[in-house]
Amino acid sequence: MQRFKNKFALITGGTNGMGWATAQQFIHEGGKVIITGRREETVNKALKTLGKNAFGIVSDAGSMKDLMNLQSEVRKYAQNIDLVFANAGYGKFAPIENVDENGFDELFNLLVKGPFFTVQQMLPLMQKGSSVIFNTSVATDIAMPNFSIYSAAKSAVQSFIKTFAAELTERGIRVNGISPGHIKTNIFNNTGLNVEQIENAVEQIIPTIPFKRLGEPSEIASTVLFLASEEASYIHGVELKVDAGISVIR
Repeated sequence: MQRFKNKFALITGGTNGMGWATAQQFIHEGGKVIITGRREETVNKALKTLGKNAFGIVSDAGSMKDLMNLQSEVRKYAQNIDLVFANAGYGKFAPIENVDENGFDELFNLLVKGPFFTVQQMLPLMQKGSSVIFNTSVATDIAMPNFSIYSAAKSAVQSFIKTFAAELTERGIRVNGISPGHIKTNIFNNTGLNVEQIENAVEQIIPTIPFKRLGEPSEIASTVLFLASEEASYIHGVELKVDAGISVIR
């Protein structure tokens, strides 16, 4: 199936996890992809696995300088973008009393400013029929200890789905979002936990999931590309939960 033949996607945070899986599937279905990542090493590694229809930009979604340069960097590879998947991000989690201003700003810069200004900078390259997809989180529906800042930041992104949809309707640009549950990604890698601690955290999470397993990045990719495809041409301003029902079954 070539749903995305002659289409171009920008996927932020496309070097691993959900972003990489989405890039891989988009290419498999006939498209070309520009991925971003914070480090040249990880960008180049991802490009080797994605192949000739993938292009990479070293860009930090938490850096306003990089965000303001993103449009000119993207124009080196494409003059039109059909899909923006604002996916870049990671989590840092701490009790309320341990949160400092630097930690607060780090997450809000990355998770709120990042997607907002990514889409803003891509709008001149987007035409009628193109699509924006934001990545939110099950953390906006489930209150979890130590998640106060992460959840608040993702809730801001959740609001972008509605407000961007309202504003971009006249341009014919569809805006939707996905809310992943517990997916096999590197979300814990920036938390300071060691491998054993991460494994223990995952072991505690799995029994709380209705399907008793973590989701696969490919399951997120399939959802993103459904929302970006003509099959979803009448879906606009929606946040689609991909969480095995954990947000409603507990």
